[in-house]
Amino acid sequence: MAGSPALLLLLSLGLCCTGAQGQRNRMEARFLNRNLKHPQQGQRLELECWPYNRESGVSWVRQDKDGKLHVIVYISVLSRTTYPESKTTSLRYEASLTGYTYRLVVKSFTAQDEGTYFCTSNINQVLHFSSGQPAFFPVTTTAAPTWGGTSNETTLNSICNIFLWVRVAGTSLLLLTAFTITITHCQNLDVK
Repeated sequence: MAGSPALLLLLSLGLCCTGAQGQRNRMEARFLNRNLKHPQQGQRLELECWPYNRESGVSWVRQDKDGKLHVIVYISVLSRTTYPESKTTSLRYEASLTGYTYRLVVKSFTAQDEGTYFCTSNINQVLHFSSGQPAFFPVTTTAAPTWGGTSNETTLNSICNIFLWVRVAGTSLLLLTAFTITITHCQNLDVK
């Protein structure tokens, strides 16, 4: 957790440097299924990455909703995988190199997997970041209640009118009280 600001700085520098070098040095991370917009709960989610330099390995990184970076896996050019704590396998992820494409699979997508996924590559001692691929559940909204028929519309209008008249009556009472206090105060000043 203490290293997250440093990793975020590296991320921003990597994005800056990659963009400054132009399109020829561009890396891209995206869903394998190009039609996918939002993953679903429990879905197998597949991502792919193309580094512009094929002679270095790739790391997959996820930035969560709070901006913290999580290193998922490193894939070498020899297709060897290293997960956190130097593990060679993971219960949650699969990683591979197919041709020149580095792949990451989230075996069963859950809320803890939500975030923006990046692939990174260390090329000539410079850390390069891909474009980010957001992977979040679809936002659900509650539809506004519909009032069918004239009786419901009449009821709604009546309720609105009551609230309107209560506000008008309250404001009138407040003004009447203010006038009464002002008049009483002025009369007391005239008496003295």
